Amino acid sequence: MKNLKTLLKKHSGRSSGGMVTVRSQGGRHKRYYREIDFKRNKFGIMGEIVSLEYDPNRNVEIAGVKYADGEYRYILAPKGIKLGEKIISGDKVEAKVGNAMKLKNITVGALLHNVELTPGKGGQLGRSAGTALQLLAKEGGFAHLKMPSGEIRMILLESLATIGSLGNEEIRQRVLGKAGRSRHMGIKPNVRGVAQDPDSHPHGGGEGRSGIGRKSPMTKYGKKAVGKTRNKKKWTSKYIIKRRK
Repeated sequence: MKNLKTLLKKHSGRSSGGMVTVRSQGGRHKRYYREIDFKRNKFGIMGEIVSLEYDPNRNVEIAGVKYADGEYRYILAPKGIKLGEKIISGDKVEAKVGNAMKLKNITVGALLHNVELTPGKGGQLGRSAGTALQLLAKEGGFAHLKMPSGEIRMILLESLATIGSLGNEEIRQRVLGKAGRSRHMGIKPNVRGVAQDPDSHPHGGGEGRSGIGRKSPMTKYGKKAVGKTRNKKKWTSKYIIKRRK
């Protein structure tokens, strides 16, 4: 499955001009990007799980699938999937772990992952370790899905979803153990604003240990770091039935 791996280029948080545009990034170990099949668009073709692999680019394991027509693809590995198991995507297939189908054909109460927001675009919801979305209801061309955050959202019934929850949930309790492991992941130390000089950060400067010296905390670039700073996306809000808060 070498054709599904490409060397992931290092940018170390810098632009094409060499300027730092993303702070606290740099170094990291050499890694390959694995091309994941989020679309699951091999409809009606049976696939077999031939490998379960670690992926350095995400916190969940991936599974190598060999399809009946000879093509190989990587998918996100659902919890409980085993080597040699058969999976398939289609309109009306068996509702077993690893199979993908449209929301309109999935029974209410099922746990799902890799769910499409826009039909045909590929899975965008439920892609991290230990996550699962629950199908609560189907009404008026939409499915009501409960997110891991508790939010309930409407998704078109024509969207594809994969049955089952994702494994590796214990990664939430992972302890890196040493600074070097962070550096291998490309994470550089993040220096507090109050510990910097006033030219480098709005919180910097002052004699001895001093507070931020402002009414509200600021980012490095002088923008407010607390409160509501984003514009409301009205076109997505209408699809949210219950907010996570």
